[in-house]
Amino acid sequence: MIESALGALRGSSSRDLDRDCDVYARGYIRERIEPQFVVGSADFDTDPYLICADRYWNLRFREQPTLHTAAECAAWLGVHVAAGFQAAVREKWALGYGFITRDSVESAGEIADTTADVIAGHDSDCSRAFFATLYHSGKLRANLCFDELHQFLESSPLALAAGSHRDAPLFTALRAFAAFGSRQVTERYARTLFDQAWQAPGRTRATVDVVLNGLAVSVPFEEQGELLRTTAAEALTAYPGDFMFYYRLATGQFLCGDHDGALESIDQALDRLPAVGWRGSHELLLEQFTNQRLVILNGRTIARHAAAQQDRIDRHEQALAGVLGSVRRSMIQAVELVTLFAAIIAFAVGSLNITLNGNLGVGDRVQILLVFGGALMLFALLVVGGVWLIARRLSGPDLEP
Repeated sequence: MIESALGALRGSSSRDLDRDCDVYARGYIRERIEPQFVVGSADFDTDPYLICADRYWNLRFREQPTLHTAAECAAWLGVHVAAGFQAAVREKWALGYGFITRDSVESAGEIADTTADVIAGHDSDCSRAFFATLYHSGKLRANLCFDELHQFLESSPLALAAGSHRDAPLFTALRAFAAFGSRQVTERYARTLFDQAWQAPGRTRATVDVVLNGLAVSVPFEEQGELLRTTAAEALTAYPGDFMFYYRLATGQFLCGDHDGALESIDQALDRLPAVGWRGSHELLLEQFTNQRLVILNGRTIARHAAAQQDRIDRHEQALAGVLGSVRRSMIQAVELVTLFAAIIAFAVGSLNITLNGNLGVGDRVQILLVFGGALMLFALLVVGGVWLIARRLSGPDLEP
């Protein structure tokens, strides 16, 4: 009966789908039974069967946010979702449910118990272990537990049990996320993992989102902002209108100091944020985006004030330099005048004595006056030249006396 009712919801509005699918999902929860219909798409916006299943497992995870629930969800997905859409649903569910239950990270002992159950059960394709690994990684990612995530992905028996899924681009993206935020590994190593995930032929939207997220929250490095801005723009080319990639682009622009561009991008992200609740963690994302917008606005205000202050400082320094140059030139000119007057006075006094000396002939007096005057003139020139050279070295080559 529910399966038929869900089929009749096709074409309904988003709010009607949310409301009715929530009612049906809660009915499954009350009856303690799992949905038995088959999901034939990965369309989380219009497929009522997928929306209902998504709501059902959302409620299950909120009630029991454990790896055991993750393993049960993976088993259901493997049977009730068409093969061609399992990978997309798996990635969205595992990381999404990890995000909304991030306040309940399980201990090493609980992880070990779940790993034993998964390995002992039927998991020939390692899909249950992979789903559980993604789910726990989603919690650690949401909590920015970089070193814990790095250790979990590299050495946890649960992650190792994922088998060939460890080569998936999303797994590499999670390793890159952990490496970017960890201070125990090098930036070069993180960049290598980033490039591997970004250039992977089977790269998915979740892969792109995780590596951009890691780049955004990375330990700061020189090219971080420009790399995030460039790759986020590429992501928007591949996924036009994606609100999350507008958010990543805004972060990259902010790190590059492009506050106006960042404000425009975060507004685009807010405009495109789906106005739904549980299906997209709307309230959590709205809060996150709004906080980022406030950070951008504050950054833009601070940058503008800093620029205005720097402009005032530059103008003040230019004016002060002009005053100092004028003072120095005045001082040099004063020294020159004092030296010149001193030489004239000395020459006048000396020549008077020579002129009044009656023991010398006219020729001798003229010769002495010439030698004495030349000596005083040379002295004056040496003093003036020395002062000019000293002032030029102290004031710079652009100062002219």
